Amino acid sequence: MRKLSVLPGVRPRWEVRVVRRAVLRLLLASVTGGIAGLVLYSLTRVTSRSLFAVTGALAAVVALLASEWYRKAARLTEVKVTIPQLSELTFAVNNDSRQVAWHMFVETVTRVSTQPLADDEGVVREALTSMYGLFATTRETLKVTRPSPVVPSGQTVEYLAITMLNRELRPFLSKWHPRLREFEMAHPDDSESTWPDNAACRAELQRVQQHIHGYAAGFARLAGVREADALIGQVPGPRDEADDLRRDAGRTARP
Repeated sequence: MRKLSVLPGVRPRWEVRVVRRAVLRLLLASVTGGIAGLVLYSLTRVTSRSLFAVTGALAAVVALLASEWYRKAARLTEVKVTIPQLSELTFAVNNDSRQVAWHMFVETVTRVSTQPLADDEGVVREALTSMYGLFATTRETLKVTRPSPVVPSGQTVEYLAITMLNRELRPFLSKWHPRLREFEMAHPDDSESTWPDNAACRAELQRVQQHIHGYAAGFARLAGVREADALIGQVPGPRDEADDLRRDAGRTARP
């Protein structure tokens, strides 16, 4: 390959361009600094009356910008969300409620509440603990969050979260947590697979997961999450409790 030769004392074109850009940036910085200095000097030379006028004008501009930002942040937007258990609902959301919806979406999609629990994977105790953690986190989030403005034509994100707690999580936990706790205390050395209600609890867990999947999609819609289905993942399929009981009976009968 033939090498390019450069005449002595002649700079390559790319070096010339680099030098020109550096000089232009230097000149632009000098001009900008000079103008800023002149403005600052002019402000220090004004009389007291003029200084009050300038200060008042600046304060008015800042107040106007702040009020415009607050108006946009507090502005309610109507969003329609379809929850299979609740049909279609209309919500009125602003930036604050979108933050709450985003927090709830993250909590629901990163727990067992929406993630499948295979027959031979995980344990029911861990699933119940995760569901209880979702309940506690949701309650604490709502306690420290300012209530959304109530409008006649729309629901709030708090309504969706509290409905999830009272309609899905609370009944499931109040039913199965005491039963599992009783078995664990009576059989501290036994495996969870020997719990007679293991299959029934797992079947109901999947039904609750399916329901919470709808709530997670609703939170994503309110928060403005794109491609929420890909983030939530696979919806747990329905379980056949009879098949689970037969499977558990076969495992127990093995030598």
